[in-house]
Amino acid sequence: MITRMTELFVRTLREDPSDAEVASHRWLVRAGYIRRVAPGIYSWLPLGLRVLQKVEQIVREEMAAAGSQEVRFPALLPREPYEATGRWTEYGQGIFRLKDRRDNDYLLGPTHEEMFALAVKDLYSSYKDLPLTIHQIQTKYRDEARPRAGLLRGREFVMKDAYSFDVDEAGLARSYARQREAYQRIFDRLGFEYVIVKALSGAMGGSMSEEFLAISPIGEDTFVRSPGGYAANVEAVTVPVPDPVDASDVPAAHVEPTPGTPTIETLVAALNAHHPRPDRQWQASDTLKNVLLVVTQPDGSRHDLAVGLPGDREVDAKRLEAQLGEGATWAPFGEEDFARHPQLVKGYIGPGVLGEEGPTGIRYLLDPRVVDGTAWVTGADEVDRHVLHLVKGRDFDADGTIEVAEVRAGDPAPDGSGPLELARGMEMGHIFALGTKYSEALGVKVLDPNGKLVPVQMGSYGIGISRAVAAVAEGSCDDKGLCWPRELAPFDVLVLATGKGEEPLQVATGIASALADRGYEVLLDDRKASPGVKFADSELLGVPTVVVVGRGLADGVVEVRDRRSGDRVEVPVDEAPEHLLELLR
Repeated sequence: MITRMTELFVRTLREDPSDAEVASHRWLVRAGYIRRVAPGIYSWLPLGLRVLQKVEQIVREEMAAAGSQEVRFPALLPREPYEATGRWTEYGQGIFRLKDRRDNDYLLGPTHEEMFALAVKDLYSSYKDLPLTIHQIQTKYRDEARPRAGLLRGREFVMKDAYSFDVDEAGLARSYARQREAYQRIFDRLGFEYVIVKALSGAMGGSMSEEFLAISPIGEDTFVRSPGGYAANVEAVTVPVPDPVDASDVPAAHVEPTPGTPTIETLVAALNAHHPRPDRQWQASDTLKNVLLVVTQPDGSRHDLAVGLPGDREVDAKRLEAQLGEGATWAPFGEEDFARHPQLVKGYIGPGVLGEEGPTGIRYLLDPRVVDGTAWVTGADEVDRHVLHLVKGRDFDADGTIEVAEVRAGDPAPDGSGPLELARGMEMGHIFALGTKYSEALGVKVLDPNGKLVPVQMGSYGIGISRAVAAVAEGSCDDKGLCWPRELAPFDVLVLATGKGEEPLQVATGIASALADRGYEVLLDDRKASPGVKFADSELLGVPTVVVVGRGLADGVVEVRDRRSGDRVEVPVDEAPEHLLELLR
């Protein structure tokens, strides 16, 4: 079938949308693929919907090949199942909640573990019914605080979520591996460079979690990798814990005047000027800074938290949020918070007043690098004074450890496989070995081969369908517009009729018909617009093959252009259909 531009519901734009931050957002709007409705909410126009459906088709084919069956659950969901699993509270402000006319609570589904689990509970009761994997492609909703980058971080998005059900952990391991392989096939077909990284399970829970990230400099996720093959997002990186140090020759801790040193930089300068070391200069890594935070849980409860880490490291917000848990928020201590704890001296806080058993009662957690026997310079809890040679385990202790310090290029990989390098990526898929978290909470049990009632082992596997459209656009576009790979392009061929008279349109229509008759999707630009406008739009739309029927007709040829490579070749008019068919094959 031929689609004519004069009939297609599209309007290309010459100016960038004012809120466009990344290339994919800019070009998808300008080319008429999507249209903004509200922050983080977009309408899919015919061109965009064609690409979205092609992504969906790839996912459907590979999910079917992996043995999964498609279902579809509602987006409007009751509160009770999410209350049973604790996620009604855990999600905090991250979900859309609403009430019906009878004052019953509902939410717009951010993810559907509960619905899948309850469906299996209703229908299956024996190990003979398992294993089972089912999936859906459904619109999801999350109340993003800062929607941005077009389709990459929205409040409404299309997602494929699949769930496996097995009678034991060995079965779950097989299902997880099968889905992991299916994901690799899907992302190979989508055509962007990706990496599989270790991730934290977060509110989803479970024993294992991996993310599939599209490598991109504009990605909002930072990940690390080593020459030996280790890969993880920064939230999941664990610090190699040093062995305890023998501190028997470390002098006793002593307080020294350090006037005007409320920052690490000023402290190090003062130490080197007034308290020089015999072996080397003092460095920021010799200091222990204590960061004070107020943490708010999803239920509204608040508590204070102190984090101690080497002075040359900063707290990584993403790592901190991952450690605090889904829905929890945090803020640095403000003046009113310091007023609640007069023992705290801003800029000179030391371990002496911290800890659940200390004068402030503030929970105190340390970076794993702060091991027994290590000596530190830190605040003496007095203005303009610091304590030197304060030894962990000898002079102070803490309530535990926490992995929140920034990860740097060159840090050792946790598995010993070499120094880490940092890169950025966009999360495209996430797989979890959930175990029994949801089946236990919702009572999803089956009789095992011994007749014992056991909770079902679950796995969860998600792919961002609409996000994949943006990721492919981002990775393949150029400075003129979109450049779709052939498998995702809205049309196989764009045929342009340019020039005066009826002949160009007649020839263009004939070529388009020959291709359409062979089952290819063809867009015919039959508008009464200038060649310049048509050429600009052909580059903007990103159809991989463009046929120009115009001035070459005088010599009996048409021009075939490759949008991605820029190559052009002239082909005799009567050979053009066969040439194009061979190219498309």
